[in-house]
Amino acid sequence: MKQNRLSLNDVEWGEFKIKDIFEVYLSKGDNKADLLDCGNIPLISSGFNSNGITKFINRGDGISEIIPKNTITVDMFGKAFYQDFDYYAVSHGRINILSPLYNLNKNHLLFCINSIDNATKNIFSYNRMCSSSRLSKLKILLPVCNKGNPNWQFMEDYIKQEQKDIAQKVIDYYEQKMLETSFDLVGLEDVEWKEFNFNDVFRKIQRGKRLKKDDHIDGNTPYISSTSLNNGLDGFIGNYENLRKFNNNITLANSGSVGSCFYHEYEYIASDHVTSLTLDKADKYIYLFMATIVKRLEEKYSFNREINDKRIKNEKFILPTDKNGEPNWAYMSKFMQKIEAENLQKVLEYIYIYIS
Repeated sequence: MKQNRLSLNDVEWGEFKIKDIFEVYLSKGDNKADLLDCGNIPLISSGFNSNGITKFINRGDGISEIIPKNTITVDMFGKAFYQDFDYYAVSHGRINILSPLYNLNKNHLLFCINSIDNATKNIFSYNRMCSSSRLSKLKILLPVCNKGNPNWQFMEDYIKQEQKDIAQKVIDYYEQKMLETSFDLVGLEDVEWKEFNFNDVFRKIQRGKRLKKDDHIDGNTPYISSTSLNNGLDGFIGNYENLRKFNNNITLANSGSVGSCFYHEYEYIASDHVTSLTLDKADKYIYLFMATIVKRLEEKYSFNREINDKRIKNEKFILPTDKNGEPNWAYMSKFMQKIEAENLQKVLEYIYIYIS
């Protein structure tokens, strides 16, 4: 028997001040992304992308304390995100932390975020920022039970219902994708390989442009530098002059984490610590294959021996070849699709358990 779907139209709603549900406070100290070493702990700032994450850092400024997971961040413009991990927050970005006063779980907070976003829509700006005082007094709409209290059970059940719908769409999409990649493919040991020069394979080899930290403007464009973490991401900036933008190619770190190589299917700004490598008419999977090959350079270079422009153009690598002795791009693409499909199967097995 099919269970009836929950609808937001079938429940009563009530108004609640945020301060009656959450403790609202700001981070102490002054965490500035450009002054903190890269690491594995998220640093939350203002923004509508990437869950508010501006950088992954090793630790805060020594004054600020790490903020526990299962909290909500609301930036100066009222944008809310659920944080499922311990994190730091910038103080100059006026990141409000909402810590639940009751025993609320992730699903409860995800429901609250939608209500917060609806309540803050179009009422905060640079001229009228979302301060802790204003946010505390803000009223949000939530489903209520017979006694007029928040109906937390409904909220949790509703979020679970919506997540299962999304999970099923993911399953449908990737099951079809796996069918499309269910072809036979010989292994790497059974194909012919040949040595090629960088210059002969890449259509364009260009280093990024120097942009000092002090000249960075907050924005939404990924800034790629020589870190080996987070796909080379060193923050998001809004600069538009005296820089070099690329998209749909790979970057190679010349210094720092020398040899780190990542694929970027989005537009990004490259620092002078990375070189952008562009192929002719290559798809995502070819670039992923090439990134693995190019990354082998980290075995040859180090912090004390950087990959300068002359060295990179003289470098060589071996690639699978076709019957004409040219790079076998079709094979490389299918090989990475096969790898992706094998990993997708593992992910789908987890999702099957989740929705069962």
